[in-house]
Amino acid sequence: MSTPVPSRAKRVVIVDDSPAYCDLWSNFMLDRYADSAQVETYSHPYDALPKIDASIDLLIVDLEMPGMDGKKFVDYARQKGLSPRRIIVTSSHSSDVLHERFRIGETIAVINKTEPKQQEAFLMILDSIMRR
Repeated sequence: MSTPVPSRAKRVVIVDDSPAYCDLWSNFMLDRYADSAQVETYSHPYDALPKIDASIDLLIVDLEMPGMDGKKFVDYARQKGLSPRRIIVTSSHSSDVLHERFRIGETIAVINKTEPKQQEAFLMILDSIMRR
């Protein structure tokens, strides 16, 4: 009888200029996906840039950060080989504004941080990615 091979932890990178949001997302990910998530947080986008590559399973990036626009950060991540299907952009802007900034296919989702319906969609996307 063969022994199941343990799956590797998913590499999740969170880039948000708010340390509080970094902690919130990180704790949430580690609580919800205890043994299947390896979470890295960066509260300054320039600290995260050298860590961005195609090995990331999920990138959660804030749209507005001092020093670098989230759109530029997403473009950089895609240039480094990260699939758009592994990128989620978060913001306090309305979903309409977010959809104006990102065309379909540039990310898997753009999510408003505060709207309850958007949070439900965010959880479904997270569950889907983390259980692959």
